[in-house]
Amino acid sequence: MKSTCLAEISAIIPSAGQGKRMGGQGNKLFLKLAGTPILLLTLDIFQHCSYIKEIIIPASGQDIPLIRRMVEENGLSKVSAIIEGGKERQDSVCKALQALGPEAAKIVIHDGARPLLTLSDLEYFIENTRSLDAAIMAVPVKDTIKRIDGEGWVAETPVRESLRLIQTPQLFDRILLEKVHILASRQGYYTTDDAALMEWQGYRVKIIEGYYDNIKVTTPEDILLAEAILQRRKGV
Repeated sequence: MKSTCLAEISAIIPSAGQGKRMGGQGNKLFLKLAGTPILLLTLDIFQHCSYIKEIIIPASGQDIPLIRRMVEENGLSKVSAIIEGGKERQDSVCKALQALGPEAAKIVIHDGARPLLTLSDLEYFIENTRSLDAAIMAVPVKDTIKRIDGEGWVAETPVRESLRLIQTPQLFDRILLEKVHILASRQGYYTTDDAALMEWQGYRVKIIEGYYDNIKVTTPEDILLAEAILQRRKGV
């Protein structure tokens, strides 16, 4: 079963962000957690997943030499291309799609800044989504959410039970994902993730329950939280 998936699934790891909310320290993906760069922790998960055939990394041009060295020094043999990303995340994914091998039928997209996804969680996600056209990992919202108007007044309080915090990985049918990216590029349509592009064109997206540990490292506080999670896992 896994050998079939191995020939079908490629991963895209967007890594072009500059981490402005990290306080001007350059690309946050080179910051270290427990002595290891964030991006390397993320890539290592996909390197060791038997479902993944290849990894494409869209990155800032200035970071490509460092990422290439990281890949070579750590034996990340599944990384087939490190390309210059676009201005927006959506542009980077679109360019990465053009660098995929021809045999890829399914695409998994995962934030380079989510290094705490575990191998078992990734495999569980793939095993439960590989027959779908679009699926994303998400967790229930813990807090009450308010939608506000343009002047800061509360306009609505959505029912919390129907809300989810969206994470990655996200899995898509390659042909459909390429289709929505081409349409979005032609029409100048931008949104925050690839699932929203699928929704925009009327495709149904399945939610697979994720894990609160699967945080995106965005601010200095996230570094502290991620370190604590790693220490707890070592303790376990």
